[in-house]
Amino acid sequence: MTSVLRRVIAATTARITTTAVRGLLEDEPPGGPRQWLRTNHRGEPVSLLGGPSAAAGVLAGGLVGASSVRDGAALTMATVSGTGFGLVDDLTEDRTGAVAKGLRGHLGALAHGEVTTGGLKVLGIGAGALLAAALSQPHGPRPAGRGSRALLRLTEIGLDGALIAASANLVNLLDLRPGRALKAAAIAAAPTALVGGPGSGPASAVLGAVVGELPDDLAERDMLGDSGANGIGAALGVIAVRRLPRSARWTVLAGVIGLTVASEKVSFTQVIARTPVLREIDGWGRRPAEPTTAAASASDAGSPSDGSPLT
Repeated sequence: MTSVLRRVIAATTARITTTAVRGLLEDEPPGGPRQWLRTNHRGEPVSLLGGPSAAAGVLAGGLVGASSVRDGAALTMATVSGTGFGLVDDLTEDRTGAVAKGLRGHLGALAHGEVTTGGLKVLGIGAGALLAAALSQPHGPRPAGRGSRALLRLTEIGLDGALIAASANLVNLLDLRPGRALKAAAIAAAPTALVGGPGSGPASAVLGAVVGELPDDLAERDMLGDSGANGIGAALGVIAVRRLPRSARWTVLAGVIGLTVASEKVSFTQVIARTPVLREIDGWGRRPAEPTTAAASASDAGSPSDGSPLT
């Protein structure tokens, strides 16, 4: 099978799977329809069913497009842990605001021996990311000494695992407005999907899943929630680990961590609103009448990373 054909099949599989799973979940949503309803930034009801549907599409298409069994296993571990622990946070969230909020809040709670659903997600996705990094193929030349090789490999696993987990969290931080996280995922995956090479099959699957879910997300019928955003973000992390050389991966990790830290103090929605190019991309296909700046800031304060029902 040629590389181009593999990528086309991966994207098509992801597109079909996303739509099929969404239809099945709509017919018989586990726990009943109300379990999956949340309120978006307009105060309107939206469904969380789009998240696991899109993640299922990424996984199915990514497995079809994976270039090796190990790559498929790494993608599975990252996507399943991101989606699964994100879903736990989605469905068991505390909507009273009485629990810790944000990544810093969850880590602080863990440091004091308190395990929130968000803290459980941090631990679970982190463990899955490390396993996915360990399963990924080695990169580049290795030092001659056995001890040096082992130390470098352990360092790489730790940093690659951090990249996968941080990518999962960053996509989740972007899931504050309809279509925003899916557009960002498509932009991140497109170069690898179009050029080919390592990670291009899973990257094509991300594009296929985006095509399948974006219309419902933009129409504000669905939202990704933690399950979809964490699952897709973790898959993008695996793609980066497979695609990029060591120095580039570490640079990307530094950038992702920087954005994550900045999100604790800065509203992404306000930054996008003030930047013409980002504003145009962000608003494409979305319903008009965005909320006021104050409302946008308030929405950002309840990021989906802390289990907020806002989109």
